[in-house]
Amino acid sequence: MQLELSTEDEAFREEMRTFFTTQVPAEIRETVIAGRELGRDGYVETQRTLNAAGLAVPHWPVEWGGRDWSDLRRHLWLEEMQAAGVPAPLPFNVSMIGPVLAQFASQEMKERFLPATANLDIWWSQGFSEPDAGSDLAGLRTSAVRDGDDWIVNGQKTWTTLGQYGDWIFTLVRTDPEAKKQAGISMLLIDMTTPGLEVRPIQLIDGGHEVNEVWFTDVRVPGENLVGEVNQGWTMAKFLLGNERVGVAPVGTVKRNLARAKRLAGNQLNDPLLRARVAELENELLALELTALRVAAHSAGGEPHPASSVLKLKGTELQQAVSELVLDLAGPAAYSSGAGAGSDLPEWTHLAAPAYLNLRKASIYGGSNEIQRQIIARTILGL
Repeated sequence: MQLELSTEDEAFREEMRTFFTTQVPAEIRETVIAGRELGRDGYVETQRTLNAAGLAVPHWPVEWGGRDWSDLRRHLWLEEMQAAGVPAPLPFNVSMIGPVLAQFASQEMKERFLPATANLDIWWSQGFSEPDAGSDLAGLRTSAVRDGDDWIVNGQKTWTTLGQYGDWIFTLVRTDPEAKKQAGISMLLIDMTTPGLEVRPIQLIDGGHEVNEVWFTDVRVPGENLVGEVNQGWTMAKFLLGNERVGVAPVGTVKRNLARAKRLAGNQLNDPLLRARVAELENELLALELTALRVAAHSAGGEPHPASSVLKLKGTELQQAVSELVLDLAGPAAYSSGAGAGSDLPEWTHLAAPAYLNLRKASIYGGSNEIQRQIIARTILGL
């Protein structure tokens, strides 16, 4: 097994590191590293900077901005981006709807949407989950009924991440209630300013506003906004979710956060039990990084290696463990999560609890860790 980077790949890593640390504004990277809310403008400025340099959508087809890199180079691109505190290109645009449009949409729809999607001229939201159709996505009930050339959409979506910033939403709708539930679903692209569409905020346990409900009441959608064919939506959903689960091990982010935790610990590192805890995390992180490199080196044809489930599982567990370490380092000050700019407490201490609480979601999204354990048992261990 060869895990040492070639001279060319090492030069590529250095090229990425230099770009991310010099071309993306320091203010944006410092906001991400500190765990402060970035806001829409920060995401847009970053993605346009990356897109101008050809670094926003490297996994797309070349004709739409892709770079035809190896899986290893895509891994290095993402790891260096995370290590530098650069917010990754918006996943709803870059990892979800973009590849779906490139694969299934008409040429006219590709030309209309793909360049704007890569440059974040359009902020996409995801309209998949419903109150009774999250884990069982095929049970969705939001309906679309033909009315002349248009579709009339009624229903409700939930857990729409950052939907408050959305311009358009890619939405799974039931277009044939009589068919087998997976066979009666289509995908529509819906302008979020259309009359009858309403976004309602959901407040999370960390106090933030990251997710939303989206309601549709007699929303009229032009027929030309149907992606692919009628009742082909389940095929596109599976394609999209497969892309979502690629590159889910946040190796660069965990390395950066663990190194920061050691700096923040100060004299607390004199405690041998704390040193042992940090050493254990570093060893597990090293094992994760080596596994990530091995998976990247052995993926073929754009298909994720079965061990990618290990990356998702261990990556999110380590992400949560490091956030718990920072919470413990903050001590009683972590309970002051409402402290503002006038507080005498260091900023990191009153951001520790919201970050810890927010990261509980990491073991659920992108395919829950319980699902990943099933995949590992079946496809790797043969159980």
